Amino acid sequence: MSSSSLIIDGTAVAYRAFYAMQDLSTRAGQPTNALFGFIRMLQQLTAKWRPDKLVVVFDGGSPARRLEKLPEYKAQRAPMPDALRSQLPLLNEYLTAAGIPLVLIKGQEADDIMATLAVRAAKQGSTVRLATSDKDLMQLVGENIRIVPPTKTEEELDAAGVEAKTGVRPEQIVDWLALVGDSADNIPGVHGIGPKTAAKLLRQYGSLAQCAAQLDNIEPAGVREKLRAELDVAKLNVELMTLDTAVPGVPEWPDIAPPAPDRQQLLDFFNKFEMHRFAAELTAQPAVSPKTTVKPPARPDNTQLELF
Repeated sequence: MSSSSLIIDGTAVAYRAFYAMQDLSTRAGQPTNALFGFIRMLQQLTAKWRPDKLVVVFDGGSPARRLEKLPEYKAQRAPMPDALRSQLPLLNEYLTAAGIPLVLIKGQEADDIMATLAVRAAKQGSTVRLATSDKDLMQLVGENIRIVPPTKTEEELDAAGVEAKTGVRPEQIVDWLALVGDSADNIPGVHGIGPKTAAKLLRQYGSLAQCAAQLDNIEPAGVREKLRAELDVAKLNVELMTLDTAVPGVPEWPDIAPPAPDRQQLLDFFNKFEMHRFAAELTAQPAVSPKTTVKPPARPDNTQLELF
């Protein structure tokens, strides 16, 4: 019997939750808007997809290999708001109470960790869903790996969906992004080549390497000369945008346990941070028999949310 797995981009969900809901805090003044939204999004995702295994992944910083190639990588991003940073320990505390495995590795991006976990889970025969809005992860989509948006639960992006959305197949996503660039990561593309033109080139020639090999045949001349002028930029982008599927320190997939919530610890947590709605929902749920209680999963090192 096949299993299903859900790997969540925790950093992205935390940011979305923070900006989606404002002015929520405890009576003592501790902001809880990101915490509330984060919990609700995880509940909605797990209710929809009902995974056998669930992992939340956080950014631990930009890896040296990308910064060496492009010092400006992600340099345009503003620092994390203090009100969100103050809630990171709360997210950590919630995930501990909920028995949800968390992976954060200093100097490693969430995308690469998610990619490493997804490939390992797929090799174990699991159907993997990546809850993310990051286009980079579309390069992984295949028979056993799909993309689901973190804030909408009715959509699922398979290989055909990736092609319908971008105009290229998953295995062409890296080349497509290399041509287009990614403003979110401060990666410039080839000036004058947008998503549609990039998709047309890749449909015609198959890959960036083939575009380079047949550069003199590319029409119209304007597109040919734009690519000729910045071909080195596109080639560098391929290196930047290819995800690492063997990040050191990422737990092996069999070592990741299913979620094992501690009911009393969760209830105490919700009451502590005045989340009475969650407390009421938990109280209304039938208690799990002690015979079926699972030991909470052990965590790898460096999982305190203090690094991103």
